[in-house]
Amino acid sequence: MAFEWTTDLATGNSDIDRQHQEMFKRINNLLDACTQQKGKEEIGKFLGFLEDYVVEHFNAEEKVMTERHYPGLAAHKQEHEHFKQRIATIKKEFVEFGATIHVVLLAIRTAGDWLISHIRKTDKAMGAFLKGA
Repeated sequence: MAFEWTTDLATGNSDIDRQHQEMFKRINNLLDACTQQKGKEEIGKFLGFLEDYVVEHFNAEEKVMTERHYPGLAAHKQEHEHFKQRIATIKKEFVEFGATIHVVLLAIRTAGDWLISHIRKTDKAMGAFLKGA
């Protein structure tokens, strides 16, 4: 099951939308690797990407929200922190147990589901505010 970027996920901020699209691409690349029996080989790269992505992407979002005095900044940052903790837990399991099927599927599901949910609810609200501010 691929995770699909659709225009209803656009926030209106081209940089943020481009970063979201890259995340979808990376999740789908891992899914493709799984169908080719290479998921275990690719999970370490994906988790490394996620660790970098959350720093870069979340900092970019939070910078824009701070500059524009977004009233939902604290709650938005809290969601970011929760996601970082979830990724850290997956990474810890990966380090401890290796590239198990459980780790691969957990990473895909966690990243994909969280991303779609976060964009639809939290990032869309941010985007609407930024358009009107």
